[in-house]
Amino acid sequence: MTNAIEIRGLCHSFGTRPIHRSLDLDVGRGRIVGLLGKNGVGKTTLMNILMGFLRPQAGQCTIMGEPSHHLSPHTKRRIGLLFEGHLAYDFMTITQIERFYARFYLDWNPARFFDLMERLGLPGSHRIRHMSEGQRSQVVLGLLFAQEPDLLLLDDYAMGLDAGYRRLFVDYLADFVRDKNRTVFMTSHVIEDMERIADDLVLLRAGGDVRHTTLKGFRDSFHCYSLPYDGQSLPVADSVIFNVERTAGGRCEIFTFASEQELVAALRRQGFSLDGLRRESMSLEDAFIGYTGRY
Repeated sequence: MTNAIEIRGLCHSFGTRPIHRSLDLDVGRGRIVGLLGKNGVGKTTLMNILMGFLRPQAGQCTIMGEPSHHLSPHTKRRIGLLFEGHLAYDFMTITQIERFYARFYLDWNPARFFDLMERLGLPGSHRIRHMSEGQRSQVVLGLLFAQEPDLLLLDDYAMGLDAGYRRLFVDYLADFVRDKNRTVFMTSHVIEDMERIADDLVLLRAGGDVRHTTLKGFRDSFHCYSLPYDGQSLPVADSVIFNVERTAGGRCEIFTFASEQELVAALRRQGFSLDGLRRESMSLEDAFIGYTGRY
């Protein structure tokens, strides 16, 4: 089996609002895949379906070759789950919560957990309720690593983590995945982290539009150009112009998957002067905003 996750024809909606429409997606083993999209486009919905918490209206989802709603106990032990708004047993100490979780996992590795706790600089007697939100999040993440899962499903792992804790987690996760060719499917609103660690991206837009690509492929194929903006008219999205955004400084940004020659021809067809047209460099966050739109 080459894929850790396979999704075929997935459909789901809330009332009359479509969230996913005939979604097909493969997540290959050993890949770190970032699921990106604006609020409300279905990231957590998809995670809940994969975790078995929500049944889709149509389609099939398999994890490690098994239906996501009928996973065997053996397969469940191979999956580490982190969902938005996670909670820890805050009345326990660090040592107590490790002993509690260790009973449920045959491959439990306490060294994974205590190594991360040591980096926090907290003793085993420290009670979770006395920790900051970021420290509690690290306890939960440490418990996930100690399970030695083959697949990690992480929904908004960055909740409560400051820049230093996030960097620690991203570096730790990269080492963890390389150790045994593990797979990660994750969401985050911190696009900078995805740029550091993701192999692939799944980009969601409102209405069920989805693009699955490698991180490098997206960065290489999606471009931004800017033009002076006179406050009157903007280029219109078409088969060449993917999106247009107004920016500060009297310019507009034009996003495209097409070549510069194709963009120039499209702008001329719409009657725009090419004076001042220039290509702009982009971070992944810039490209994400250009792809999904600012608002």
